[in-house]
Amino acid sequence: MARKSRLTRVAVRIGAAMGKADRRAHKVAKAGALAKKELEGLAKQVDALKRQLQKSTKRLKRALA
Repeated sequence: MARKSRLTRVAVRIGAAMGKADRRAHKVAKAGALAKKELEGLAKQVDALKRQLQKSTKRLKRALA
């Protein structure tokens, strides 16, 4: 059985490193997308609370006047 050349061994190591980097990049992208969705949800909740506070403030001002 012929020995693998040094070039072949180096190419395998480079390919493995590229695969690991690609897998890590996919995980980071997936986590980023999830964080973006959560942030959008939180922004909607904050807007709803802000509107509720404005309504409550308006009612309170009317009640005190």
